[in-house]
Amino acid sequence: MSLPWSLTGPLIVDRAAERRDLDMTHADAVVVRDGAVLAADGRLVELPASERPTSTLTAYLGRDGDRDLVAVVPLDPAYGAADDGIGTERLTGLRDLLRAFSERSDSGAARDRELASTAVAIATWHANHPRCSLCGAETTPVHGGWVRRCEVDQREHYPRTDPAVIVAITDPDDRLLIAHASYWSAHRYSHLAGYVEPGESLEQAARREVGEEAGLALASLAYVASQPWPFPASVMVGFRATVEDPTLRLDNDEITDAMWVAREELPGLVADGGVILPPAGSIARSMLDDWLAP
Repeated sequence: MSLPWSLTGPLIVDRAAERRDLDMTHADAVVVRDGAVLAADGRLVELPASERPTSTLTAYLGRDGDRDLVAVVPLDPAYGAADDGIGTERLTGLRDLLRAFSERSDSGAARDRELASTAVAIATWHANHPRCSLCGAETTPVHGGWVRRCEVDQREHYPRTDPAVIVAITDPDDRLLIAHASYWSAHRYSHLAGYVEPGESLEQAARREVGEEAGLALASLAYVASQPWPFPASVMVGFRATVEDPTLRLDNDEITDAMWVAREELPGLVADGGVILPPAGSIARSMLDDWLAP
């Protein structure tokens, strides 16, 4: 699949787990808050230690050459806003950044994607899980922000990642299924997707979700690729699939519209505003683009 970057090789920035308990005050910082990261002109901004804002959270991201990198959540709620007077640097939503990174051709785009996705994922986990799930007491970040410890029952809590499957489905005429979810904005379409439930494999989850949402039985199913997707805490696992019977039976709950489209039809649907495609930089868009230009 033609992802705009490789996700099959090793991490670009060494997470250096053995260094997570070091003094992080000297480290350069990626600024993150509420799913947004400090960036300028489609590039991640990394602040030297002397320019880091006062923060409510510091989490170790890794070792890049001879530099340690951390993610910091600024204390000042106005930091990085459009009118804060720090030039073109803005806290920018990760979805927009993934699109901007995918449009770059330089070697640093993949590194920026990796750091931004990690920073958002770890900061979101801290924001959403401030208390012990067993006793309800407040927990404290330890081990460079990769663990939260409850001092009441001495339990350690770790960041969670919820696997989700996304399936690009074609029919016997090689038409692609695109669907609209009830909670999306008007005219937005993508592939069928859903979370993996306890007790099932990724493949079983794909077959179940497609059956529940569209009433389709998959004839074939093949893994494509995966992508970190911290919205709020997922990894998207992509599959290609085919069906023999394209008859749709929508659940009209999660999926309120769906259609089979041919390659020559899709550009016109997009041009007239009837269909808005998944954003560039997403695994959903990459699988769609692969089908569109085989």
